[in-house]
Amino acid sequence: MAESEEEVDVLVQRVVKDIANAFKKNPSIDEIGVILCPEARYNRSPIVLVENKLGVESWCVKFLLPYVHNKLLLYRQRKHWLDREALVDITCTLLLLNPDFTTAWNVRKELLQCGVLNPEKDLYLGKLALTKFPKSPETWIHRRWVLQQVLNQVSTLDHNKNQQQAEAVQADAERNEQLSDRLARTLRQEMKVCSDAAGRYPSNYNAWSHRIWVLQHMARGNVKVLHDELSSMRVWVSMHVSDHSGFHYRQFLLKELIAEICKRPAHTSTSCSPQRGCSTVPEGSPCPHSCSHSNGEPSGQEAGGEEDSHADFTTVLQLFHQEMDLCSDLIQSFPGHETLWSHRRHVFYLWDQWVREHQHSCSRGSDCKLIHLTDPDPGVPEISSQSCAGQGHGVNGQKHASEPMEVDGLFLPDPHNSKRLKRGVLLPCPPTLPTELSFVSSVLGGCCNTEQRHFALAYRKWLDTVIGLQS
Repeated sequence: MAESEEEVDVLVQRVVKDIANAFKKNPSIDEIGVILCPEARYNRSPIVLVENKLGVESWCVKFLLPYVHNKLLLYRQRKHWLDREALVDITCTLLLLNPDFTTAWNVRKELLQCGVLNPEKDLYLGKLALTKFPKSPETWIHRRWVLQQVLNQVSTLDHNKNQQQAEAVQADAERNEQLSDRLARTLRQEMKVCSDAAGRYPSNYNAWSHRIWVLQHMARGNVKVLHDELSSMRVWVSMHVSDHSGFHYRQFLLKELIAEICKRPAHTSTSCSPQRGCSTVPEGSPCPHSCSHSNGEPSGQEAGGEEDSHADFTTVLQLFHQEMDLCSDLIQSFPGHETLWSHRRHVFYLWDQWVREHQHSCSRGSDCKLIHLTDPDPGVPEISSQSCAGQGHGVNGQKHASEPMEVDGLFLPDPHNSKRLKRGVLLPCPPTLPTELSFVSSVLGGCCNTEQRHFALAYRKWLDTVIGLQS
């Protein structure tokens, strides 16, 4: 065991070099950890590399961490000079042992801006640090900064491309394809890093917040990415029924998907837009004249608009039905989890608010009306009698089923492909106050869990006091 200060310096310098050599030897290291070893038993390096796992024996950490920490502070105080390669090695070692040391991340920011480091290498280091410290806030903050630099580079290249001459169009197209592939690859990697961190630490708020940030900045308006995320998260939340952060992420995805579906570009010449559903016409244009010809027949543009508006309504209905169906399955399979009831409350509240907003926007035009699920118009997906049985309170005051029928294999139609939405498509009944009260009654009827009963009663009280008073 090293005792003198000189021996400690020699030991630590060797360990730092061994860590750097391990990354050179195996660039595919995917996890780090500390190996419990109170003292050095053999005259060998405390750095252990097995397949793609990097381990540091615990006995050397008490020497290694203070050494690299002091070296970096002396450098920042301009009391000690370190070349760029030494800075890279020291900050790498320090951040693998203590990723919440902000000064080390700031040094790497400077190295990245100088071109010594590339963004991919820093993202890789952060990924490794998160395998040992999955909730490290400084690591997530630095990761967002690096991703923002990547986005800035792409936007800068796009701006320069617009200023080039016509002869460079072919080269620009190839470069744009490479940039798109790079962003898509980075997006997939970030989703994987967030999933791994969320699995290692329950209710990892920092990981889920970062995942939301990535979608907001790297996949804004991308319905396919949002839908893929919602689908992939279904299995995850089914295995983590007490993780509120995961369900909050699903709520974010649901709201973003609905917002993107409802804000598609609309024609201002008709009151029923082709892609957003019913909306108002410009001021001074009466709805009856804009929605039909002089002979009372709807124009071709309006017919297409109604078909797309029905498709949007159907897509939103399917989204909410799938989410409520997932909640029902999880609540009945895993009784006594408050997170599931809170998620159901939030989803039903979103549905109720969306219906009210949709109804309000449609009522502003004289010929506009809320889409009725039983409308026999050919442009509307037809509701089979098998999908809704019985009568009850509906979305717009009409009578619909009081008990929703379970639809096996229900799929979410592509919002960009309305060809699938034809007559005869079985649609589920919309979530309503009577169906929710019926669900609560069924849970209470066969409930043996005290906590489950408490949560069900609290949900019923919320339905009566919040939703019931608004109706």
